Amino acid sequence: MPAACENADMPRISAPNLREHRAQTVNRIIDAVARLSKDRGIDAISMTDVAAEAGVARTVLYNYFPDKAALLLAFSQRVTDYFVDLFEQDLPEGASAGSRLESFVRLQLKGLVAHPHPGAAEITAALGPDAYQALAGHVAPMHKILCEILAGGIESGEFRPLDVDAAARSVLAVIGAERIPLVGGAVTLEDAERTVIAFVQGAVRAPGK
Repeated sequence: MPAACENADMPRISAPNLREHRAQTVNRIIDAVARLSKDRGIDAISMTDVAAEAGVARTVLYNYFPDKAALLLAFSQRVTDYFVDLFEQDLPEGASAGSRLESFVRLQLKGLVAHPHPGAAEITAALGPDAYQALAGHVAPMHKILCEILAGGIESGEFRPLDVDAAARSVLAVIGAERIPLVGGAVTLEDAERTVIAFVQGAVRAPGK
């Protein structure tokens, strides 16, 4: 006698427990967004595309992410976590502010290549201002790290006096301007690193340094 309660949309649980199964499914979905975002703009990616790429039913996808905004915010959080983890491993605390700033720029640009993701303007246009505000909260850890680097450089005399918060926003904007050329192949990672590092270091360096 067939099982009456069996649901065709219910994924088989291959993990040791339900919690691990859910974590694995979320990772598959976010990985799918990462792959799709390498080849197309955010407007061109649908929930149907993501479900197909992840190998899950659309109903399963909506169980985890009720809409596109939630999905993109989860993806942005993964990118942020990836960067913060790498940065914390990359340099010892005793490194100079200039070295830390260079490392920050390099890792940000590498992250744009490894995990292409839409810019704030694209997310705002596609999903509205509420999604943009939520995204701002997700990228706050990167802004905080950059502010700490700049403040340390000012204190040590490596960097000229700056409005740290405004300078951090400007640096992130310069890095973000390389996203489309990098992802599209118009510039190499090495060229982008050289250009952005020279520009940023020149903008913040104290006279005579």
